[in-house]
Amino acid sequence: MPKQMTIAIVDDEQDMRESISQWLSLSGYRTITFSSAEAALKNLESDFAGIFISDIKMPGMDGISFLKRLQSIDNQLPVILITGHGDVAMAVDAMHIGAYNFLEKPFDPERMAELTKQAVQKRQLTLENRALRRELSDGTVLLRKLMGSSPLMERLREDILDMAQADGNILISGETGTGKSLIAHALHACGPRQGKKFITINCAAFTEEELARRLFGPLEDGKPGIEASLGGTLCIEDVESLPGSIQARLIGAIEDHDCGADTSPLRIIGISNAPDPNVSLEDNIRRDLYFRLAAMDITPPPLRQQGDDILSLFNKYVETFKHEYGCEGPEISAKDAAQLLQAPWPGNIRQLINLAERAVLQHRRGSYSIANLLIDDPSGPTPEVITEGKPLKEYVEAFERMLIDNTMRRHKGSIQSVMDELSLPRRTLNEKMTKYGLMRSNYVD
Repeated sequence: MPKQMTIAIVDDEQDMRESISQWLSLSGYRTITFSSAEAALKNLESDFAGIFISDIKMPGMDGISFLKRLQSIDNQLPVILITGHGDVAMAVDAMHIGAYNFLEKPFDPERMAELTKQAVQKRQLTLENRALRRELSDGTVLLRKLMGSSPLMERLREDILDMAQADGNILISGETGTGKSLIAHALHACGPRQGKKFITINCAAFTEEELARRLFGPLEDGKPGIEASLGGTLCIEDVESLPGSIQARLIGAIEDHDCGADTSPLRIIGISNAPDPNVSLEDNIRRDLYFRLAAMDITPPPLRQQGDDILSLFNKYVETFKHEYGCEGPEISAKDAAQLLQAPWPGNIRQLINLAERAVLQHRRGSYSIANLLIDDPSGPTPEVITEGKPLKEYVEAFERMLIDNTMRRHKGSIQSVMDELSLPRRTLNEKMTKYGLMRSNYVD
């Protein structure tokens, strides 16, 4: 049950307020009470994390007027109205206005608890969707999600910022699990089209006929993808699955909006998820369409090429899952670090996240082995764990950086504690932190 949600109870009768509050508190909810609609409105915050339960008949602003005010502020805020027997018709009318539901006095507490639970779940989903939309419209947030400090990842973020300012079409290709959909959202959110429509259509998810309708229309409700995304971004996933007839129509649509007269130009971001790395997108679609889509291109680097990022990302996700499961996580040994650095990572970041979660769960049970996790990982095509070797110096430095990073996190940036645990003099620790780009300020709460 989402205990963090708040139930706001509005009723001019103190006994009724306290009775409802007590029952819902016993059901695990946080409650707040108000003696009038006016008082509740003064304390209403945007994106209120909860629902309202209000009496219909109150002095001053009554429940119907209160509902209308709430609807004008947030039309997705669930409101449950409490009504007397003679006011049922009024409550039914209120549901047409937008009330979530109503309870007739004397009401069944179990029924109230069930309605409250349903309304809270609805509210929680609404707020999660809003947060996601805000996140997907914030380029800085999305860029931070493309984690890693390797030169390859730094270059990727720079390319996104540069290409986001242009109007040309962009092709994103690369291995599975490298964040291609996230990159597409970042390209949209970091440029002048931020806040405009971002329409995603997956070519592999629909029949040829349905795909044609979704791109070009006609649709029963709303505009088709090409029209709806004008001025914004049309993201076409699995672009290699475009049927030939639709490829021809898409070329026509691109040409229609390339004439320069259109005030809302079409921009397409194509995402190629071709499973065979030896087959290029150019082999799967018409050359004239390929060159239109690939006016600019981005290929995110596979994880195995990101060096030290592998260890820092693994540690980050281990920390995340430790908090999620409420348990301790594994300490990475030098052997573990070597295994992680040499693994082929066919599933890239997605595979690493899954592996970190399984490592925490195994450690919680008392058995833990990075080598076994890599061999058993369903993301991997073969039981091979080790790829080609690297100079020993690279492994030593990567492990050393990870060790200092972990220790700094554990001691919340206390230099003396880190010096004592690692038996390092201050000068040596300072030199190594400078070498590996580690700053004390990043670990202090």
